[in-house]
Amino acid sequence: MTKTTGVPSRVAKTGFLLFLSMGMAACTAGGFPALGGSDAAIDGASPFAPGIDRRADAVSGVEVGHRLIAAGQYELALDAFTRAALADGMNAEILLGLGSANLGLGRLGQAETLLRRATKEQAEWPELWNNLGVVLMERGKSEEAMQVFRKAYALDNGKSDSIRDNLRVAIAKTENNGNLDAENDYKLVRRGSSDFLIRPTS
Repeated sequence: MTKTTGVPSRVAKTGFLLFLSMGMAACTAGGFPALGGSDAAIDGASPFAPGIDRRADAVSGVEVGHRLIAAGQYELALDAFTRAALADGMNAEILLGLGSANLGLGRLGQAETLLRRATKEQAEWPELWNNLGVVLMERGKSEEAMQVFRKAYALDNGKSDSIRDNLRVAIAKTENNGNLDAENDYKLVRRGSSDFLIRPTS
């Protein structure tokens, strides 16, 4: 009698090896798509979140701070400028942002101190002088504010409508002994971007 007990065992092993090799082939570039790969991005079928684009430019803390000021989020702006100062050091642009944020919060003394310090570091920036002028106007120092706005206007060569408007209001208030019936929404300016109004919260 011929023994055949080894044949099923060999067939089973052959089938298992064939199945294993097919599974391994599916895991190559031609098989299942990689997590977060281009195939998943195209058909949207992947359940996994897309990967981080490490080539994208990061937004600086200073830029974030200025955007928050423009949105009226002064406390958050202070946090952003403080983090930027820890990363890059305290420079004139960060002092400008901190002073402007403090102005928005109604902390006029702190704002004046910060902006005066900034003008000592960058005496040729009209934005610094303009924003210092706004603080002085808010503190009732109209005479000094007018001189500061004039300096800002001269440094800017008359290019900024906001600085010109602030100077005009300061002159009018000074000539009318501060009794001019006008809005107190003075215009701040920042370097390299659009102007915006400052509306103190207190």
